[in-house]
Amino acid sequence: MDCRFASVVGLMRRLSVGAALVAVATVGTSLGATGARAEISGDCISEDLSRRVEACSALIGSAQLSGSDLALALSARALAYSVQGRYEQAISDYDASLKLDPGSAIALNNRAWAYVKSGTPERGATDVEQALALDPDSPHTLDTRAHIFQSRGDAMRALRDYESAMRFGGEHIVKLYQCGLQAHSFYEGEIDGLFTNTLRRALEACVATTGCDPLPADEECRKITS
Repeated sequence: MDCRFASVVGLMRRLSVGAALVAVATVGTSLGATGARAEISGDCISEDLSRRVEACSALIGSAQLSGSDLALALSARALAYSVQGRYEQAISDYDASLKLDPGSAIALNNRAWAYVKSGTPERGATDVEQALALDPDSPHTLDTRAHIFQSRGDAMRALRDYESAMRFGGEHIVKLYQCGLQAHSFYEGEIDGLFTNTLRRALEACVATTGCDPLPADEECRKITS
C-alpha cells in the first residue's frame, strides 16, 4: 500500500486536500438515502479498500448518480484502486470522473500520481500542472510534481517542490519525509516535524540518488501519523 495515499485516506475527513473525497460521504444524503443505501454511501469512503471498491461500485452502478455525485464516487473508487496498486483501473476511473468534473484539482493530482506510481510519470505532467493552477498551495500536488521532476533528473526543481510541500503541508508532510529519508539511511534525526538543515541535506542526497523516494512505506506512515 502506498503511504502517500494512505496519508490522504487517513486525513481526508479533516484536510481540505481531501474535500472531494469527504463529499462522497454526502452522496447518500443527496439521494435521500436511508438504511442500506446510506450505509453503502458511508463505505464508499471506508479505509477498508475492498469495502470501498464494493460500495463505490454499487453506487456507480445504481444509475441513481450523475454529474458531480458520480464524479466523486468514481474518484473515491479510483483512490482505492491506486492504493491497491491497480493503476490501470484507477486511471480509467479518474478519466471518467474528470469527464464529469474537469475542474477537480484532487482528481487531476491523483491521476498524475497514479501515472507516477505506474512508472509513466511524464503522462502525469499536464495533470499536475492543471491541478496546481487550480490549487497552487496543495502539498500533495507539489509532492507529485516533485516526483515527476525527480524522475527527469531535475534535482533543483524537485527539491524546490519538496520544500514547498513541507511549507504548505506543515508538520505532517515533514514527518513523512523524515520517516522516508530515515528508511533510506539519509536522515538520522528525530521524527519531529521540524524542517532543519539536516533534513534538507538528507533530501538533497535522496533527490540525487536513483530510486530514492522521500516518502516512507505504508507501515512506517501509519506509525508516525496515527
